[in-house]
Amino acid sequence: DLLHWEHQPIALYPDEKGFIFSGSAVVDENNTSGFGKDGKVPLVAIYTYFRMDIEKEGGINTQTQGIAYSLDYGQTWEKYAGNPVIDNATLKDFRDPKVFWHEASEQWVMVLVAGDHAQFYVSKNLKEWEFTGTFGKAQGAHGGVWECPDLFKLKVAGSDEEKWVLIISIGTGGPNGGSGTQYFVGEFDGKGFTSDQGTYQWLDWGTDNYAGVTYNGTLNSERTFIGWMSNWQYALATPTSPWRSAMTLARKLTLHSEGDTYFLKNYPVADFNRLLTKGPAENISVASGAKKTLRFEEGLNQSEIVFSTAQKDFRLELANGKNEKLTLSFDATSNLVVLDRTQAGLKDFDPDFANSLQYMVTKASSSPEREIRIILDKSSLELFENKGEHVMTVQLFPTEDYVDFTVYNTSKEEMLMKGFQKNAIASIWSVPSN
Repeated sequence: DLLHWEHQPIALYPDEKGFIFSGSAVVDENNTSGFGKDGKVPLVAIYTYFRMDIEKEGGINTQTQGIAYSLDYGQTWEKYAGNPVIDNATLKDFRDPKVFWHEASEQWVMVLVAGDHAQFYVSKNLKEWEFTGTFGKAQGAHGGVWECPDLFKLKVAGSDEEKWVLIISIGTGGPNGGSGTQYFVGEFDGKGFTSDQGTYQWLDWGTDNYAGVTYNGTLNSERTFIGWMSNWQYALATPTSPWRSAMTLARKLTLHSEGDTYFLKNYPVADFNRLLTKGPAENISVASGAKKTLRFEEGLNQSEIVFSTAQKDFRLELANGKNEKLTLSFDATSNLVVLDRTQAGLKDFDPDFANSLQYMVTKASSSPEREIRIILDKSSLELFENKGEHVMTVQLFPTEDYVDFTVYNTSKEEMLMKGFQKNAIASIWSVPSN
């Protein structure tokens, strides 16, 4: 249900062809691969093999693409005897295949990344692949290696127009340092992707949403995205145990247009609301230059905060009794949101984690109001403005829950927070009885 999760055993172990890196999976409904037996529809996983032994010897052709299939809904997998299905002799970075069925050309399409660009392949049977094109050597952000591509078609909200969206993550060079996720809107003809987009577009401005891809074939043709909630600047050092890193909430992606510009919104899937126990809604007024503090003794670190307000300048502060605090500043004049986690909690584990502010550039809005939705977990914050038009995802590590929510009205007029609610969020993890 995209809300509750259960750990499963390892699905694909390393073998003589290498370690198993990222990829994707498809339902081969028409058994184009021939893997189906006795009427069972095969699932086919497509993934990157990585040869560490070749890397240690100084070779660059360390990555190839392999496939495996399952006839029991993904519980067990059989690797294809003919692996790799795409070999590689010349590229160091050649990975993360995302595969989908392209209705118009009646064939499988693969997009993968090759260092500084994306490559496209087509296949009739998931075993034999033909190279058809590239994209991106001269477009987009190139602060780091391209990773985890995704390609899909979306209808533009409020119209019958359809466009293709290509998602690309980069390990370094994100909007606030380190990892980040960019996207392009354009056209795909079954062989290659084109876009006349001239500037970067970021799916998320925070430092901790990376390497996300979407599900194929979800209900009502919705496009659902989940990202890795971390950043390669400090991913191996975050102070958590026995686990390290988490995933973002499942988010619905929608495509919108404004003039000649197309942009994505990403917003928690509607079923997330099933986890909420809603508090009372109230309107809260704060005079110009004043502040108002709301105290929640039960803690804020597993809750949702939501309200609407006029396009004004204001600052939000979440704090606890140890003087740890997270600050969000909203500047309607310069169209900026500034997130400050430099005092949010533990930070000494890595110098890159909390020594600078994070900025999000927002579009000048024609709407008189903005919706603010903050989803706070024990060690993360996901901020959504205007139904996901502007998004920031960050990790933070307070040593105790925040309990104070303070609003500073830095504008010259009274500020009204409409429909302010603090909603409790139920855990998604079931506790074993033994």
